[in-house]
Amino acid sequence: MIEHMHQLRQRLRSWLAPLRRLPLHPQWLLSRQGKARLAWVQARAQGRVLDVGCADQSMRSQLPGITEYLGLDYPSTATALYRTQPGVFADAASLPLADGVFDTVLLLDVLEHLAEPEAALREAGRVLRPGGSVLITVPFCYPLHDQPHDYQRWTEHALRRRLAQAGFEVLELAEASDAHAAAGVTQALTLGQAAVEALSRPGWRLLGLPLLLAGIVLVNLQAWCLSRVWPVQGLMPGAYHLRARRPLAVQPAPMPASTATMLCSLAAPTECSFPAGGRQ
Repeated sequence: MIEHMHQLRQRLRSWLAPLRRLPLHPQWLLSRQGKARLAWVQARAQGRVLDVGCADQSMRSQLPGITEYLGLDYPSTATALYRTQPGVFADAASLPLADGVFDTVLLLDVLEHLAEPEAALREAGRVLRPGGSVLITVPFCYPLHDQPHDYQRWTEHALRRRLAQAGFEVLELAEASDAHAAAGVTQALTLGQAAVEALSRPGWRLLGLPLLLAGIVLVNLQAWCLSRVWPVQGLMPGAYHLRARRPLAVQPAPMPASTATMLCSLAAPTECSFPAGGRQ
């Protein structure tokens, strides 16, 4: 049954592809957001670019301002899921690349699919030159997808914490869509899934198919209008866009006062000095 549903979903996706620009499509709102995401990446990617989780390497032809592009993906993801051939087969948590050779690393809708996202962030920092940037997009309010490899969602605060722990300086972090658009995407995709299930099990559910299709149009248009007239930020973003920089020079973490005191107590008196107001 699961395999049948997957095949039916794939066929419907190909049939509906020409309608993607119309509100009849369950992913109509997503396609509009995708244009904004592309423009965001194009304005920031530069130099030598590493695209981690590149899928079909579509970004290669959409970044005219860069000097070099390398697409990387996990073997089973590229061959089984997308049926593509990236430039490099590798695990994002262990990149077979030299230190400090890229100006930009792309992690576009990738981190939620990684079992070890922290390791992937550290690796991105390792292959970036000092001052280089990582561009990240991650969903927040979005249905499960590409299962079973859909592991997590993060709030803004968790993202900042993860990037800081990986040694990055966060320069930009913005919501990619407001709560109305996020709710609309989720509801439209839910109605689309209900339509797939109605088609996969012919019976009385087929009678409700016109209502489901009408509901998709209504939900899409309502969310689109509300997100422009009464946008709601900071409540339920659909996704985040984040740009972080590898520092030009790694600064050592400040030593806790207790540790400094302990070390000084072990040193010869002439080797330790204390500022005014310190230990006498």
